[in-house]
Amino acid sequence: MKSETAEIGIKKSNRKAVVEMLEQLLADEFLMYTKYRNSHWNVEGPDFHTKHVFFEEEYGKLETILDAVAERIRMLGFYSPGTMKRFIELSHLEENGPKQNDSISFMEILLEDHQTVIAFIRKSISENAEEHNDEGTADFITGILQQHEEMAWMLRASVKKF
Repeated sequence: MKSETAEIGIKKSNRKAVVEMLEQLLADEFLMYTKYRNSHWNVEGPDFHTKHVFFEEEYGKLETILDAVAERIRMLGFYSPGTMKRFIELSHLEENGPKQNDSISFMEILLEDHQTVIAFIRKSISENAEEHNDEGTADFITGILQQHEEMAWMLRASVKKF
């Protein structure tokens, strides 16, 4: 009996390489999701209500991305990581928080994280398409890249100092 992904036109070694990248992306998304939750729960200051709502909207977007990345790993025939220990091992991001609980402090850290994820995805797009013959994943992560670019833009505009 052939595996469910044996006939999708991508060698197992290429799928494995793509999945390793997706596992790192999933870990980054999960760590960032947790940081948004922390921001939502702990933000203080005169803009509390608007930023409390903002952080909730943003972690909702990341929750959708998380699920999609984990399912993409499954589509390629592998199991998704699912423990905090594994996510921390795989992530490019730091498990850090601000020294203060004001919205700007939270947003500056989140902006750095988005920029790290954007750079990682941008590098991975061509690797997936050209080196691993997986245009599907390249297209998939291009959509995620665009979502992170928009989220980073919102944060960048919010922390801008005049």
